[in-house]
Amino acid sequence: MRLWRRFAVASTVRISAVWTRGGDRAPSHGPPMTWRGDPVARLAMLGEGDMLNRRTVLTAAPFTLVGLLANGGRAPAHGATRRAGVADVDRIRATTRTFADLDDQYGGGHTLAVVAYAVREVTPLLHATTGRCRPGLFRAAAELSYLAAYMAMDAGATALAERYYIMTVRLANEAGDMALRATGLRSMAVQATELGHNRLALALADAAASSLGRRGPLRTLAWVTGMQAETQAAAGSRWDALNLLRRTEAQLDRADSLPEADWTGNYRRESFEHQTGLALTRLGDHATAASHFAASMAARRPIERRSRVLIGLRAAHAYLRAGDVDQAGATVLGFGQDVRLISSARVRNELRQLRADWQPYRGSPQIAAADRLVTAN
Repeated sequence: MRLWRRFAVASTVRISAVWTRGGDRAPSHGPPMTWRGDPVARLAMLGEGDMLNRRTVLTAAPFTLVGLLANGGRAPAHGATRRAGVADVDRIRATTRTFADLDDQYGGGHTLAVVAYAVREVTPLLHATTGRCRPGLFRAAAELSYLAAYMAMDAGATALAERYYIMTVRLANEAGDMALRATGLRSMAVQATELGHNRLALALADAAASSLGRRGPLRTLAWVTGMQAETQAAAGSRWDALNLLRRTEAQLDRADSLPEADWTGNYRRESFEHQTGLALTRLGDHATAASHFAASMAARRPIERRSRVLIGLRAAHAYLRAGDVDQAGATVLGFGQDVRLISSARVRNELRQLRADWQPYRGSPQIAAADRLVTAN
């Protein structure tokens, strides 16, 4: 049995047991989320239970408009039992990318639109499709599940995000896509790190690397190696973390694929700067971390509003911890107006922690102005 599969089967109970923190518990309506059984049935059950649990009446409006835009204006066939073709795979991937763009701009507070699309449009095709289009369809479904997981994580629904990430890994396995499988495991490591489960995060990052081996695009390898560096830093292994960061940078410098070739592994220089900042923060080097966060924030594209604000808050916090109080305030003032446009639990948590830590410095005009700005939001 391959390493990633041994890890997946052995760790399922452990992941579910330690994943949540505070009041976030796995919803009782969901299916038992193991690594066994029919992944298509699991995805359908998970999505239906997710929608039911949120007590939201879903109409076509939240997601069909996006589907129509990606489908050339043709209405999708609800409840389809036909086999998917190449055009269906292209439509699903285009719709997922459109949802991903909305997430980049406004945060993960709109996950239900993605879930509804998965349940009503994608799972019927997964049930019915065999033959040459099957791997591509499962790959497209895995990307959609990955986006649902990422948005749920951003919205603060950590247990639900874990379940969608597991579905991503399982659907990628059906597609035979090792890079996408590694993507799911890597993102589980991100979430585990943010929740403070450092040993689990390290195991997940290593499992992602093992599923790739030394294969795959260098950009994807760099993406996974960078996460290994961050988890080593969180575990307190300074030498290993810095060594892995150097390897990540070398892989990224040699990458021959365009950053936009695959949105799930769109690892660019600004992404590396952000990851370096996170690793250095874990290691206590806040002044250097702040410069890396600032470089990442400055290079972000306009569509990446949520990322720019999240990283900017981390930069401000790093400046504050390093003793550069005025720069912390100025950083927040530089993007503060965008905060009100974003629905993101991660942004709210970063902002709450930052405001708590800068209270002793309210005498600084920059901090006072920044505090008034974010309080007005």
